[in-house]
Amino acid sequence: LNITPEPRDESIRLDKPVMLGGPLAEDRGFILHTPPSNFASSIRISDNTVMTTSRDVLETLGTDKQPSDVLVALGYASWEKGQLEQEILDNAWLTAPADLNILFKTPIADRWREAAKLIGVDILTMPGVAGHA
Repeated sequence: LNITPEPRDESIRLDKPVMLGGPLAEDRGFILHTPPSNFASSIRISDNTVMTTSRDVLETLGTDKQPSDVLVALGYASWEKGQLEQEILDNAWLTAPADLNILFKTPIADRWREAAKLIGVDILTMPGVAGHA
């Protein structure tokens, strides 16, 4: 990658897992993080969340320049035009508001359950078949 290492800040832990962003292009990735967004290729998703795909953000990891919260993922998922929208209409997805605490702080195994709670769903009591009311 030809990344020039910055001086390591030993107080910053580098023990977070790399997530699977999807089954396509698993050799490429992105990092969701809190601002700043002054990297070469960043998209501000919300006031508090940025997605960066350029390697300059990697150079900051483990240094005092890294964003305060990061989630690293490799790969992505893709849908045909209108497919995702149709899946949402078919109740194949549960959608919830973004929550930085769940995204960056909640243990990985608990994130899906905590996200479901945001919309009042106890995932353990949910039926396997969706309906339309």
